[in-house]
Amino acid sequence: MYFLDWLLLIISVLLIALVMIQESKDDVKNTFSGEKSDLFKNQKQRGAELALARITMGTSIVFAVVTVLAMIL
Repeated sequence: MYFLDWLLLIISVLLIALVMIQESKDDVKNTFSGEKSDLFKNQKQRGAELALARITMGTSIVFAVVTVLAMIL
């Protein structure tokens, strides 16, 4: 049971690091002012950015599964 707690801690720190590494698509000042907002613009990810997004998605799914398992056990 303590193993799942430690695993959840490690996955959560990894997930936070992955999200922090990713480049923001929106400029904060433009998001709140509404000027030149590309918030809904369809931009394709390529290369390392695509790989990082997929790794982040996979890590978040693993985080959710481990969280449910920790709650059940």
